[in-house]
Amino acid sequence: MKLYKTSSGIVFAHEEKYYQLFSEDWDVFINDDNLYEKLFAITQNHDPDEKLKNLIEKDLQPPIQSQEIWGSGVTYFKSKVGRQEEAKDSGGGDFYQRVYDAERPELFFKAVAYRTVGSGQNVRIRKDSTWDVPEPEVTLFVTSNAKIVGYTVGNDMSSRSIEGENPLYLPQAKSYDGSTAIGPCLYVSDKPLPAESVIRLEILRNGKHEFDENTQFSQMKRKPEELVGFLFRECAFPQGVFLMTGTGIVPSTDFTLKKGDEIRITVENIGTLINTVS
Repeated sequence: MKLYKTSSGIVFAHEEKYYQLFSEDWDVFINDDNLYEKLFAITQNHDPDEKLKNLIEKDLQPPIQSQEIWGSGVTYFKSKVGRQEEAKDSGGGDFYQRVYDAERPELFFKAVAYRTVGSGQNVRIRKDSTWDVPEPEVTLFVTSNAKIVGYTVGNDMSSRSIEGENPLYLPQAKSYDGSTAIGPCLYVSDKPLPAESVIRLEILRNGKHEFDENTQFSQMKRKPEELVGFLFRECAFPQGVFLMTGTGIVPSTDFTLKKGDEIRITVENIGTLINTVS
């Protein structure tokens, strides 16, 4: 099932049928350990409305309200290599090998709703950065009880020139206005996202493909439950939390985003997150 947030209420799709809930609060509704069962029950008691498909297209919002978004670093081998390369001149390259091999993962705060955009909206690159890339990531939605109940597509925009200067600059490289995109929906299933799900990153410049690469969710070294376990060790999330799981696609060192570029991130089973760089 795919759950969408609009200004007119919650819309969800099941077997190509669309349903709307007008009075439900997004925070309360999604923070439910039995979210899939609740949605399925609604399909048995509500009539579908095909007109809702147009509402989604015209009034789509990022699937977040009061939740925080956190990130995971160096969870794919290619990410480890890319981070080592960007930080080698600052002497920080060895840090990434260590965290890749360590028991404890790298977790960091990424964004709140007002720094987050949805599909069809603009992401930003920092004015004081010279090397910028998108990072396509499967993003978990986890309830306040630390249960994974949904998935969305995430774009963890990163200023590689800033992080490359010094790994301690990570917060500035990762968290700023327009640095985060999630959407287009919250995918809810009674089974975990298949490990073989394909993650694809496309970057179009002037309508032509500047970059196109894919990987699989199975290439992530750590398990989603492992990342969630560490995140919840000393943090509470009353409305649940979104957790980006890291990237396995890293553009080469000679590539940087430019204003006007269109970023398309597709995760099999979930959908495509589309953003333009401003």
